[in-house]
Amino acid sequence: MINVFPEVKKNFAFGMMRLPKKDDEIDYDQVSAMVDYFIGNGFNYFDTAHGYHNGLSEVAVGKCLTSRHDRSEYVLTNKLTDVYFEKEEDIRPFFAEQLKTCGVDYFDFYLMHAQNARNFQKFKRCRAYETAFALKEEGKIRHVGLSFHDSPEVLDEILTTYPQVEMVQLQLNYVDWNNPEVESRRCYEVCVKHGKPVSVMEPVKGGTLVNLPEEADRILRDLNGGSNASYAIRFAASHENVRVVLSGMSAFEQMKENVETMKDFVPLNDAENEAIARVTDIIVSKDLIPCTACHYCTEGCPMQIRIPEIFECLNGYSSYGGWNYNARYNRELTGDGHGKASECLQCGQCEGICPQGLPIISLLQKAAETFEN
Repeated sequence: MINVFPEVKKNFAFGMMRLPKKDDEIDYDQVSAMVDYFIGNGFNYFDTAHGYHNGLSEVAVGKCLTSRHDRSEYVLTNKLTDVYFEKEEDIRPFFAEQLKTCGVDYFDFYLMHAQNARNFQKFKRCRAYETAFALKEEGKIRHVGLSFHDSPEVLDEILTTYPQVEMVQLQLNYVDWNNPEVESRRCYEVCVKHGKPVSVMEPVKGGTLVNLPEEADRILRDLNGGSNASYAIRFAASHENVRVVLSGMSAFEQMKENVETMKDFVPLNDAENEAIARVTDIIVSKDLIPCTACHYCTEGCPMQIRIPEIFECLNGYSSYGGWNYNARYNRELTGDGHGKASECLQCGQCEGICPQGLPIISLLQKAAETFEN
C-alpha cells in the first residue's frame, strides 16, 4: 500500500469543524493558541471545509494557521462540497477562492466531500474528480481523496470508477463499527481491498462517546486509564490501515487532553477492547439518536431550529431523565429566533443533507412530544 501520508508527523489531526466560540463568534485567539500547542507538540495535520462554520473555518485557517506558521510546519486538507457547484466550470473558481481564503498556494489533500450514491452522480456529471486530478498535475493539490457517508457497495463503486483516488476519510468509531446504518467496518474493509489508506472522522461521534450513559461511563472509569474521549480516539487509531484520526476540538482543554493521548500512541489492549464492547452494547440498547452535531442540517433551516442541540437534549433525557433537560430545551434551545421542534415546517432540506441519514422530521416530533407537553 502506497503511503500518501509521508508529510504527516503523527497519526492525529486537528479537525477545524467545531472551533471554540466567544459571544457566538469564532474565538480566533483561542484557536491560534490551540494551533500553536498542536504544532508545538509535534503534530501537523489540519482539516477544514468551506461549509464548516458557514465559511469561517477557512477564514480561521488563514488567520490562525497559515499566516502565523511556515508552510513546512503543517499539512492542510480541504474539500469540494456538492452545494457549491452546479457545473464543471464552477469548480476551478471555487477552488481558487478556497486557496485564497486559506492563504496557501496548494492543498496537501483535497477531498470529494461527503460522497454518497446521490451526489456521486453529480460529481461524475460535472467531472469533479477529473478536475481535481488535473489540479494535482498542476501542483495545486498533492493528493486527491474523498470523504464518505454511504454503504460499502457505493464506496466500492467509487474506488473502482476512480482508482486514482489516494485516500478515504471514513466515519469510524466503536459504536458505528458494526452499526448496520453506518457499516464502518465493511467500509474500512473496502478501503483495504482497494489499497487505500484511511483517515478517520467522528472518532467520538460528535461528542456522543464522551458523554456516556452512567453505567457505560462507569465501565471506562473502572479501567483507571484515560478519558472517555481517549478510548474512542485510540479505538479508531488502533486499526492497521488508519493513518490519521481527526478530532474537532472546541476548547483548549480538549486539545491538551487529546494531544497527551496521541503524543505517544498506544493501541487498545484486550481489557480495553472488552470494556469498549460492553459500552457499545449499553449505548445501542439506549436507542440514542446517532447525531454527530455536524450542523449541516441547520444551515438552511427556515425556522432556525437547533436540531443537533435538541437531539443531544433528547439523548440526555433518554439516558438520565430529569427536569434539567426540559429546562435546557425551553430556556436555552428555543426562542430568541430559534424555532421549537413543533414549529418544523417539514420541508425536508435537513434530511436531504444529513450525513447520518436521520429521519429528522419524525425525531423533532418526538422532541416536541417530550419537551413541549
